[in-house]
Amino acid sequence: MTEEWPKIRSRRVTKVSPWMDIIAREVEFTPSAPLETYHAVGQADYLAIVARTPDGRIPIVRQYRPAIEAFSWELPAGLVDPGEQPIDSARRELMEETGYPARVIHPLGMAAACTGRLSNRVYSFFVETGEREAAFKPEPGLSVTLMTPAELLRMIRAGEFVQQLHLGALMLAELHSFLKLSR
Repeated sequence: MTEEWPKIRSRRVTKVSPWMDIIAREVEFTPSAPLETYHAVGQADYLAIVARTPDGRIPIVRQYRPAIEAFSWELPAGLVDPGEQPIDSARRELMEETGYPARVIHPLGMAAACTGRLSNRVYSFFVETGEREAAFKPEPGLSVTLMTPAELLRMIRAGEFVQQLHLGALMLAELHSFLKLSR
């Protein structure tokens, strides 16, 4: 039986915050090769939601992102809470961020966020919503806008909708025939 290489020889996890760890891995690529250290960011699994309201529009949210020091237009999204199934997180996040209840949820798939630096997974969903909750009030600092597919496509082409993981979720929704951005 042949041994497989490379091998992880050690792993150290340093907690930076409730949302992030730094993971250091010592990797041996071939027998007796010197160990090489690789770092990754560890965080909870993430999800992105492409939703369609009963009138055919897509809810997107605008919020300030300190990581890029700017406001960003994005799909409803968030982290999967410990012990929570991604599909339940999608239902919760959609309601919290947009006020729309999930009527039907279609999983679009799971992918790696960034294979070079991040250790988490990204789950994408297409959601057919019900009508917006009448008493919904957006979270402080977050605004919700409804876009037609054509309007969202114009934002993407203009460089106004730039969250790469969300562009991937939109592509998956189109590949699964739930959405057509271009007409």
